[in-house]
Formats: sequence, structure tokens, C-alpha cells
Amino acid sequence: MATHRSEEAHDRVLRAALALFGERGIDATSMDAIAQSSGVSKATIYNHWPNKESLLMDVMLMVNGLARDPEDVDSGDLCRDLATVLSRRPPDQFDEARVRMMPAMIAYSAVHREFGEAWRHRVMEPSRVCLKRILRRGIKQKLLPAALDMDSAMALLLGPLLYGHIFHSEQAGGPFDFGRVAAESFWRAFGVNDRRLNPAKR
Repeated sequence: MATHRSEEAHDRVLRAALALFGERGIDATSMDAIAQSSGVSKATIYNHWPNKESLLMDVMLMVNGLARDPEDVDSGDLCRDLATVLSRRPPDQFDEARVRMMPAMIAYSAVHREFGEAWRHRVMEPSRVCLKRILRRGIKQKLLPAALDMDSAMALLLGPLLYGHIFHSEQAGGPFDFGRVAAESFWRAFGVNDRRLNPAKR
């Protein structure tokens, strides 16, 4: 029971902080205000988060679906696995909150460079780890070139997602799936086993 109450309090703090960061901005939001809004004592909050930046980090990880490391993907189809990782989307329930938070987050990261670097690492690294694991599996299975450069591969796979994020490109029927297209284009360019050059039908 105590664990359940602790989890409830933890969630209330995160959601109160999210609302206040979006409404007031990050710098203008105090831990006192978060404690008052959440109904959780400041002492309890500091037991979980040593400072506001650690709480902000957890808030952003929550709304972007990054509170836990993504599970490994191994379907037996390397191209499909790449597309799965690249097409992962954050939770729909926080769509509005993310839109409201991002301007404040960008402004805060520009001023607080160390936090900005930590945030970019936490956002990008889980996907990079998954992608590298898949690529190394492909190299081991001789489905990708042994001399494949990982940094170049990351740029080719993740670049289209950045483009899509910046320009919000859409097509009829919903958002364009840059993840799937990036995976299939990469596979056509680098796949070395003729049996696997054609991406699996979806």
C-alpha cells in the first residue's frame, strides 16, 4: 500500500510540474509551487529529485515515452527492425503537453547548456543504442558490410527523422512515416544479401 501511495505521489509531482512548466515557463516555476500544486510536500519531492533540473528531466522523459529504455527488437527481419525503432512515437496522451513544453524546453536548454547536452543525450542515445545493436547484428549475419561506419549509418538513419520533425511533412491519411522510408532506403543502399534487399511487405 505504501508503495502504491509513493507511486501516486510521484506521478502527481510529475504531472503538476509538467502543467506549471508549460504555463509559467521553467525558470519561473519553483519547487514550492510544484509542491503546492501536487499536494506533495517539498521534503518528499527532494527525496526523489535533488533539484528542479532532475525533475524537469524526468518530466520530459515521461512525455516523450523515454522513462524506460526501449526494448530490443529482433523480428528476424533487419529492415523491419530498423523501421520499428525509427518509427517509435511518444505517447499520444502527452501530445498537447509536448507542444506546449517544447518552446520553454528549447529556451531553457539554450541558456543551461549542461542540461541541454544531458537532455539531448537522453533523447537520442536510447534509439542510437538500439539501432547500433541491429546494425551490428546485420554485420555479424553478413547482411551488412563489415566496414560499415556506425557514425555515418546513424546520420543516414536519423537525418530523415530530424527533417520530418522540423518541417512536419504530412501526406494524405496522416503523418508521413519517415522512419520506415529511412530504414528501407538504407537497406537498399547497404544490404549485401540479395534475398533481403526488398523490404518486407507491410
